[in-house]
Amino acid sequence: MTSLTCVAGLGVSGTAVARALAARGERVVVVESGEGERRLAAAAELSGRGVEVRLGPLSLPQGTTRLVTTGWAPHHPLIAAALAAGVEVVGEVELAWRLRPAEPAPWLALTGTNGKTTAVRMLTSMLTAAGHKAAAVGNVGVPVVEAVREPYDVLAVELSSFQLHWSATLAPHAAAVLNVAPDHLDWHGSMEAYAQAKGRVFERAGTVVHNADDPESTRLARPYPGAVGFTLRAPGPGQVGLVEDLLVDRAFVPDPVTAAEELATLADVRPLAPHNVANALAAAALARAFGVPPEAVRQGLRDFTPDPHRLAHVAEVAGVAYVDDSKATNPHAAAAALASYPSIVWVAGGQLKGADVTELVERAAPRLRGAVLLGADRARIAEALARHAPNVPVVDIEGQDTGVMDRVVTEASRLASPGDTVLLSPAGASLDMFPNYPARGEAFARAVRALEADT
Repeated sequence: MTSLTCVAGLGVSGTAVARALAARGERVVVVESGEGERRLAAAAELSGRGVEVRLGPLSLPQGTTRLVTTGWAPHHPLIAAALAAGVEVVGEVELAWRLRPAEPAPWLALTGTNGKTTAVRMLTSMLTAAGHKAAAVGNVGVPVVEAVREPYDVLAVELSSFQLHWSATLAPHAAAVLNVAPDHLDWHGSMEAYAQAKGRVFERAGTVVHNADDPESTRLARPYPGAVGFTLRAPGPGQVGLVEDLLVDRAFVPDPVTAAEELATLADVRPLAPHNVANALAAAALARAFGVPPEAVRQGLRDFTPDPHRLAHVAEVAGVAYVDDSKATNPHAAAAALASYPSIVWVAGGQLKGADVTELVERAAPRLRGAVLLGADRARIAEALARHAPNVPVVDIEGQDTGVMDRVVTEASRLASPGDTVLLSPAGASLDMFPNYPARGEAFARAVRALEADT
């Protein structure tokens, strides 16, 4: 009997998987519980390629020999049913690894709680500056299963913990873990399971790159001799790091004990913030592991254009800077943003996904001049502020209508004084109020521009 692959989900990755398998002549059934215009269009397109699509209540097709998931959790009923039936479950990334051509492009893979997209785009810019045909793929938006069929010299692969959970045989040329902090605990079930998923990127990597300033990243790298560390301090042998305003390599040089090589300067890193310098060092370490020369590392950083909603300066109004960091969807990301400015009116709230904000508030308290809270879990942030920053004025914004962000920005402007930064760095996901974090950031920017026009 012909083997049958069931693909879970009609999203970008699921559709790409179904296309790739159909092109190989394999029998594929896609299951999807939702409908909607986009899904119906995707179903029609796949049907034209000979792929069966089943919309509605989910069940495992009879005769399924493999299930490809695009980020669904192990406790999802369909996944649980497949595992109970002895069906192999793999992710889109694992499938892509298996479908590589005879002479595949090497992978430079990275993961982390925060900074992944910025670091992978920095890395791609460095590789391009060195003359390689490279692409940023994976969790960054382009499905890996499509990219592996293209004639690239090298792939810069951003991997989420969801993708790594379902990946068993990946063997990247080099791999990095940027940082590990509580996130997606509702999906993984525990911090230990989340960290374990992140650490899978190291298991078969040729070069292991870890954050020497992050205890969990360092712990995950400990079993691998010769692991390369990156640090915001002066680097020791086998590390890349900072010497005054220089990014310096003491890992990929002929004699790491006595030699060092300048890669770039802090002026080459944009936006200049400590966590972004760490991203640049991680990208540089992966690029150097692939043989990229120092001048291409520097040029790659200079050519890099930051993605929106990552410490993006929106405007300055009455001496107050307004910054959109809507991408900060967890406390660890918000902590990095809050550490980047000396005097802040903080706009925060959303879905905390089970994460604790106590340490975040404790560390940020000396910098806070006020806070404006919105979203589903704003009460938990308010409680932490009351305990650890009792003198910080807090404004609670109720409601989930489209005008909420206008009220948020108005209240933030009232709390701010010249020289302050009004920082949207929510520490939570956006789906309680917005379609995604870009929509949240855009709403903030519109409200700021409206304030600017009225000033």
